Amino acid sequence: MMVARNEGPMPGGAENSADQPNESNAPVPMRRGALDRAVALVHRGILLSALLAALALALGFVWFLHRVPTAETPADRTAEGIVVLTGGALRINDAVELLAAGRGQRLLITGVNPTTHSSELARLTPRYRALFGCCIDLDHSAQNTIGNALETRRWTRAKGFHSLLVVTSAYHMPRAIAELSHELPDVALIEFPVLTERQRSEPWWSNGATTRLVISEYLKFVAAVVRMHVLPAHDAGSEIARRCCAPG
Repeated sequence: MMVARNEGPMPGGAENSADQPNESNAPVPMRRGALDRAVALVHRGILLSALLAALALALGFVWFLHRVPTAETPADRTAEGIVVLTGGALRINDAVELLAAGRGQRLLITGVNPTTHSSELARLTPRYRALFGCCIDLDHSAQNTIGNALETRRWTRAKGFHSLLVVTSAYHMPRAIAELSHELPDVALIEFPVLTERQRSEPWWSNGATTRLVISEYLKFVAAVVRMHVLPAHDAGSEIARRCCAPG
């Protein structure tokens, strides 16, 4: 006697798995192709971002070069105070001469080496030695441009000044003004750039040392702008200046 074969569905309503499509059984090349396309898309996005960043840096460098003073400012501008950021004897000489000419009421020399005294600085401008006893203040605590700005802020507030003549090198001026503006947004800043003989006589790209200096200053300027958009201007910033930032 023959037994009829059951051609219906299996118990529980399950169908033969071989007859049903299953994502887990999708061809491996198909999954790999989708993954490769995703990876390629990410790579293109990274490359595009890098190109845009490089373009932004290049355009910013052009703006920076345009922003760097190329000629000395006539010594006929006046402000309530004068601040000079140390880094060269020419800066101090020019700042003291501005004070002697009555272009400001007092002078702050910020970033002075802790072991340097006013008598030593007075030797740089012997004609105006008396000014160091009456009208010149020294800041020994600032170790970088951030510190210069913070100490200038403290000094300016203490003196009640609303305008400053800022004396520093031409290549340093954009970053110095950015830092000072960040700390003293309500104070008028008048630039007095100091140019060396080399800066006057030859373009920046013709000398390797000057080229490195300009590029270094630009990168520091970019870093300063980014930092200022992240951190607010307040007295707690002095801790940042002491702990995290290299001299310069």
